[in-house]
Amino acid sequence: MNTQIPSALYLIPVEIGENATEFSIPPGNLHIVRGLRHFIVENLRTARRCLRHWDSSFPIDDCSFSELNGHTPQSEISGFLEPLRRGESVGVMSEAGCPAVADPGADVVAIAQREGLKVVPLVGPSSILMSLMASGFNGQGFAFNGYLPVKDDEKARALKELENICARRGQTQIFIETPYRNNRLVSFLASHLRDDTLLCVAVNISDPARESIITMPASRWKNCKTDYDKRPAIFLIHRNDTQNTGRR
Repeated sequence: MNTQIPSALYLIPVEIGENATEFSIPPGNLHIVRGLRHFIVENLRTARRCLRHWDSSFPIDDCSFSELNGHTPQSEISGFLEPLRRGESVGVMSEAGCPAVADPGADVVAIAQREGLKVVPLVGPSSILMSLMASGFNGQGFAFNGYLPVKDDEKARALKELENICARRGQTQIFIETPYRNNRLVSFLASHLRDDTLLCVAVNISDPARESIITMPASRWKNCKTDYDKRPAIFLIHRNDTQNTGRR
């Protein structure tokens, strides 16, 4: 039975660890999802699998799905909101974590906001915030920078700039990497950061069997034997040059 919910664009977080639904997805989210029949998703196959995992009786065959990812032409995105324009709710799902944060879902949300359509973010896991919580770094002043440049010389300059911001403002700097390059990035960070700059590497957040969140000075990472490749990871750096720790 289709649950009646207010018409809106619902931003639906997806768990970021294996078998973590009961710990990271509130029951209220599932109530909303059961009332939706239109979805904008990053990957059709994984989205359908996720919906089945949340509710084995969910009527997937009665739903419409639009894929929004790096291959979607910009000219098509506005059309994904047609159901919402006629008063039917639409859900946005990323591969994992919160949609529209480091995620192509931001494009469709921007269109909805420009048109004055109601947007409702649902509560759920964010690897960015969860890694910050566990890092021991400044949680009052921080910045998420997405990906660092690919070329080593440009990456080194960007990293030095972020490190200088840490030193001047006490601001935690957060970034990500393509999973198969995680090990290379850890090595790069260890060799290019100042020895006393703190580096936190958080991988497989909320996966009870594989989660690892470690904070150490860059000098200690140089000899640390780890294998983070092909694992979802968040990288954070911080310096203690200032007293601005974010504590209240």
